[in-house]
Amino acid sequence: MPLSIYEINAMKPDERTLLLSTLIPRRLLDMFSIDPESFRNKAGKECLKITCPEKMPFFQIDLRRDPGDRDPAYFLDVSNSPFGQMEISFIIVNDPDGERFAVDRDENGLETYFGTARRNTSEEIRAMEVGLCPGQVRRGLRIRADMVKAWDSFFERVGHKFYFLEPLSYNSAIIYEWSGFQYIKGKEKMRWIDQEFKPGGELYKQLDGSTPFRKPGNHLTVRGRSWAVHDGILGEPWESPKMYKTCGVDAGTSTFTGEGY
Repeated sequence: MPLSIYEINAMKPDERTLLLSTLIPRRLLDMFSIDPESFRNKAGKECLKITCPEKMPFFQIDLRRDPGDRDPAYFLDVSNSPFGQMEISFIIVNDPDGERFAVDRDENGLETYFGTARRNTSEEIRAMEVGLCPGQVRRGLRIRADMVKAWDSFFERVGHKFYFLEPLSYNSAIIYEWSGFQYIKGKEKMRWIDQEFKPGGELYKQLDGSTPFRKPGNHLTVRGRSWAVHDGILGEPWESPKMYKTCGVDAGTSTFTGEGY
């Protein structure tokens, strides 16, 4: 069994697809009536695209309900970490039937890079009002538990006891906490954020309604806090913490003491 991404990318295509498909939750395939062997939908169209550049330290999985869909239902980018371990560099989960919000492009059509380079605030407000979190162009699919279980199974299968990721938003970090991940770096910052969102704290005081993303009461939920963080309430850009998961172990950590998601 290959132990590195370089070895995986050098495998025969059929064998490689069989191995990497274990990263796709079976419930997701069932949801869209995609055959788990051919990865074709009911119309006979191939829905899975796997990118494995030879001699490169990453691979990508792109699953769509239909190959003509604008956005993937499930996208995963896995790369080698600086420590020789594998890490999930990027993850997207979209409900293709959900309304789309153009938070990925500004009013001039330029890429926002998830709001880090520029923002489309009118679309962000629309997304926020229907319950989405920063960076989401569509609602998710509620497959977190199945997804993490599939990840655990794959990384354990290729001989890794741990795997890593860096959450791109505050809400993502909390979700991964709830999924059994722990921190290598950034836990103290997450605890500081939780403390300062409590009544009387530095961040709590800034929930003054000065922008649509800083509404009083946002401190109570993960989603509300995340929009405020996205809006720059920290006074500095969001710095992704470094997290890891032990395969088969669900005991994570918790830095959120609010009331709900």
